This record gives sequence, structure tokens and C-alpha cells, in this order.
Amino acid sequence: MAVRPLFDDDQRRARLARRHRLAPGTAADRAEQVVDDLVAVHATDPATVFLAVAARLAAPGIADTERALYADGTVLRRHGMRKTLFVVPADLAPALYASTTAKAAAAERTRLLRDFAASGRDAAWTAGAQDAVLAALAAALPDSPDGLTGSQLGELVPQLRETIDYGVGTSYQAAQPVSMRLLRLLGMEGTLVRRRPLGGWTSSRHRWVPGPPLPAAPSAAERAAAQAELAGRWLASHGPATEDDLVWWTGWGVREVRAALAACAAVEVELSGGTTGFALPDDLAPVADPAPWAALLPALDPTAMGWKHRDWYLSPEHRPDLVDRSGNLGPTAWWNGRIVGGWAQRPDGEVRLELLTDPGPEARTALAAEAAALRTLLADTRVTPRFRTPLERRLGD
Repeated sequence: MAVRPLFDDDQRRARLARRHRLAPGTAADRAEQVVDDLVAVHATDPATVFLAVAARLAAPGIADTERALYADGTVLRRHGMRKTLFVVPADLAPALYASTTAKAAAAERTRLLRDFAASGRDAAWTAGAQDAVLAALAAALPDSPDGLTGSQLGELVPQLRETIDYGVGTSYQAAQPVSMRLLRLLGMEGTLVRRRPLGGWTSSRHRWVPGPPLPAAPSAAERAAAQAELAGRWLASHGPATEDDLVWWTGWGVREVRAALAACAAVEVELSGGTTGFALPDDLAPVADPAPWAALLPALDPTAMGWKHRDWYLSPEHRPDLVDRSGNLGPTAWWNGRIVGGWAQRPDGEVRLELLTDPGPEARTALAAEAAALRTLLADTRVTPRFRTPLERRLGD
């Protein structure tokens, strides 16, 4: 029996540093390079996109990400893995839609129609509301080429101002705005696209514009091919990793993940502790250890959130401080491939650090410099994560 290649935790941390552009000498010149190497950047919290990219740019800033998102369209906001909003490379968007989004959007439309019907709004009513939204946008675009916010659309489309009763008879019964459900669905499907928000780069008040013509629903073969493409892209960035990691990251079923791994010719490798992992067949050679490095990464950063099994870079004893009840990681402080603490921004703008383990004087000096650089980058902007963790609250309030 052939011996499986061994990747210990040190080798995985070396790959993380180099492939996620955190090691010295690996910083990118353009936002597109960062997003491409990370595969997908969480966009549920608008600040995450900008801070995650800035942490990996040779000249950290916000403007280049705004250019890529809003001027050039070389990176796109799309719903994807786990029904979450991400920023992805434009060339990956078709595979993301076919592999993941189309199925999730179809299920979401089914739920929406069911919930609307329970409130006395049938499919014809929903279709009419959708048509009214598109007509309002078409009429407004000549004078508002950047699109309209949900609130602005609500002023033009009365149906959006209505509410539905959700979860009737349950402990979570609540009134939901039609606008929240319908605009989210149209965004998932690609009928509408988020553009530059009102306000600054941390704002979530995105303007909506009509999207490109919707592709046909993918066939089973097209979905499988797209899943193989996405799995291969992810392994090139995050591998070696376990089957569990890919199931968690994609939100696919186990059978789909196994088929995708086989289709991209992934090979079994051994991880620390004898765990089975997978890597691409041309990616089995070890990489050199990088020079020492420090980083302050934002809440939901794609590196911190890149794997289900995180003990090789996040000590279990630090999870209560850094992870919320839903498993979301808050702002983190890194030294040589390990999370050693966290950070938060206070109302006065100060960036405060808290180390959960002592990484030594070199690390403390480097992390203090990162905090000073982040304070300069943020300038007058104040960042409070949408999903707050105990450490972030402790430092930031």
C-alpha cells in the first residue's frame, strides 16, 4: 500500500500564510488578486470585505476594493456557500451559481411562496410585486444610474411596505417586511444585484440594479462539473483539508462533496493525528516556512472561517472569547499562523488588542504595529462587527 503524504500542522500553517497572502513578501497589488486567492470573502458584514482585502494589500486601503466592486465589476457580491453572501471573482460566478446558488435560490423561492401564501398572498400576488419592483427600477435608472435602496423602492412599490406573519403559532412568531424577503430572494436569484451603498464602505444600505439575464437552471451534469471546479479552487487555496471542512464550507451534502473531490482528482493525504485530508495531485510538495508574520483580521475573515476543524490554528481554549454562539469568528490577532488574541475598535477610534496567550516580545511588537496601522487605515470610520463576540464586546464597548 502506498504511503500517504503527511502534512503536519506546521506545513498547513505555512501554506495558509503564503496562499492567503499573509506572509511577508506575499501581499497583493490589487484587490482582485486577494479575492481570487481566497476564493470567496464573506460579505454578510460589509466591513469584512474591505478589511480582509486591505490586510493583504501591499498598500492597504479601501479604494482599490471599491474600484473592483463598483467600477470594474471584476469581483461580485453573490449568495453562495451556506446561503451566505460572499464577494467572489467574476470568473467564478457562473460556477458558484450552478454549483450552489441555483439550488439554494429555488428552495428559498419555495419557502417564500409558502410563507406569503400563509399570509393571504398567492403566487400571482408575489409575481405582481416582483414585476412592480423591476418596473420601478427601470423607470428610476435614467435619473439614478447607481440604483435604488430597499427603502427607496418601498416608497415606489407599496407591496414592499406590507408585512407577513412568520412562524404563526410558534415561539418565534414575528412580522416580517415583504421587502426583506422579496429583495433577498431576487438578489439570490440574480434578478437584482447589489451596487454601491448609501453612505461609506461599512454601510449595508446597498442600492439595487437589475441583474443580467438569468441563466437556465443547471442540469445535474452542469451542477456536478461546477462543484468540481469550485472544490478544486478551494483545495488550491485551503488544502490540504478534510472532507468535513469542505462539507461545512460549501454547505453541500456529503455525497456531493465526495463526487466533487473525485472529479477534481483530489488525493488522500495524512494530517496531524492521523486524520485523512485531501489535496490536489499536483500540490503535494512541501512549501518553505515563511518569515515571522503578524496580522489583524476582521470578523468573519475568510482565513479564520475557512475550515470547520480549526484546532491547528485556533486553540480550543480561546473559542469562548473569539467565537459567537453561531460559530462566527470575531476580529482576530495572528502570529505565525496561529490566532493568539483579538481586537476591537473603541468609540474614540482606538484599536485595542487583547492577547489570550503570550506569543513573546517580537510578536507583541509586531501586533502593536499592526494595530497602529489599522487605526490609521480606519481614520474616522468606526467598525462594529455585525456578529459580536465576547472579546470584541469587552474591548470595544
